[in-house]
Amino acid sequence: MNDKVLIFDTTLRDGEQAPGASMNQNEKLEIAFALERLGVDIIEAGFPVSSQGDFNSVKNVAKHIKDSIVCGLARCIKKDIDAAGDAIKVAKRGRIHVFLATSKIHLEHKLKKNKEEILQMAVDSVKYAKNKIDDVEFSPEDASRSEKDFLYRVIKAVIDAGATTVNIPDTVGYSVPIEYGQLIADIKNNVPNINKAIISVHCHDDLGLAVANSLSAVRNGARQVECTINGIGERAGNASMEEIVMALKTRSDIYGCSTNVNTQEISKASRLVSKLTGFVVPPNKAIVGANAFRHESGIHQDGMLKERSTYEIMRPEDVGFLGTGLVLGKHSGRHAFKVRLKNLGIDLNESQLDKAFERFKGLADKKKQVYDEDLIAIVEDQVKFVQNIWTLVDLKTTSGMKMTPKIELTLKAKGKTYKKISSGDGPVDACYRAIDAITKTKGELLDYSIQSVTRGKDAFGEVTVKVKIKDKSVIAHGTSTDIIVASAEAYLNAINKVLSQKESN
Repeated sequence: MNDKVLIFDTTLRDGEQAPGASMNQNEKLEIAFALERLGVDIIEAGFPVSSQGDFNSVKNVAKHIKDSIVCGLARCIKKDIDAAGDAIKVAKRGRIHVFLATSKIHLEHKLKKNKEEILQMAVDSVKYAKNKIDDVEFSPEDASRSEKDFLYRVIKAVIDAGATTVNIPDTVGYSVPIEYGQLIADIKNNVPNINKAIISVHCHDDLGLAVANSLSAVRNGARQVECTINGIGERAGNASMEEIVMALKTRSDIYGCSTNVNTQEISKASRLVSKLTGFVVPPNKAIVGANAFRHESGIHQDGMLKERSTYEIMRPEDVGFLGTGLVLGKHSGRHAFKVRLKNLGIDLNESQLDKAFERFKGLADKKKQVYDEDLIAIVEDQVKFVQNIWTLVDLKTTSGMKMTPKIELTLKAKGKTYKKISSGDGPVDACYRAIDAITKTKGELLDYSIQSVTRGKDAFGEVTVKVKIKDKSVIAHGTSTDIIVASAEAYLNAINKVLSQKESN
């Protein structure tokens, strides 16, 4: 089991293309650091030519990431390749990834070019990229629906031109495992210079087969898999990184391959991506779902008590899955708090630690039991990602079935306090009207959701909101044992995100 499968993570590029998954520069860098800790081989940081913001984000990731290769995507257009090259040139190790459609339907309806024109464009673009960097990847877009003989010609030509990786995308998620695996085998058997490049695969999940297709490709010789954390991405998403990695690890007897991924970082990375994109991980999601290692059936529980392997094919700790054991109480000190966060893999600077400890003490006064998940909720987002321009000082609410809900809200900014009394359709609506009035920032609530962080009547609740302020949409979170307070914190954090970005520009 010494064959290595390279993990090419495209959470920051294809993953961010999922509707509503937009992230700012600091959030992208935080995810890039998480991917580096995971040990992924290549981080596709973005599509630099698409916007100045994306260019800056790719450049920022390239500047700070030292262990993983940082990749920028480009069409087979010189300005795209120039932008990608400029964005990644500061990277310790960089890659340019160029792509061009090769299927008949794309040639006729999108590109309106013949096969020879496409072949020449592919070769010219790889050569142009090769003049900027040694590591060049080429993708024949919609490869799984391309005519095989033409696909073989393109792959051979781009390898001759200098491509070191050739990616075979199932761009629209149309293929099935037997067919897709056979495509990889056919490429190996019909492209004479294929041994000079790594075969990569990039599968979409439109039929729910992205992971199965990717694994079938590995069985047939692919040695790089392109995937995302939690499987996020356009339409139905991409192959899920955690499922690919754990399938290869758990069934090494079948695949005979390993990866460089530190699997104990998987759950942490999953939580981070979920929080920053606002995409909640379904409880039944393989590997990282809340129910992935829970056993309800009495027969299962009995088997687990006798021998874990009766119903568990992986250990929860292998993917960094946390239990819900009591860790701290209201008499715990700052040092114990800091040590516990470190054990959870959370590193804070002194200022962040002070904010987190203050929130912990407030929570410990309200809850008898403080769980690991509570501590993670305290830290992730509010402490690490939001500059508190406006802070919530006090909130009083009056509501009932036969009365108009009212909120008395007190906020603080730059040492001054502001108070407002508002009413609305419900206490949350009244609260958001008061925040708008005080901050003089009109927000449009696009999405609102609530979930419990831990169990029990005193469970820590987390509110996630998506708010549009002028032309910018942001995702933010709030946590509290009081759901109205959590709602206020979430909305206020969204406003703080927008204002923080304006001040940093």
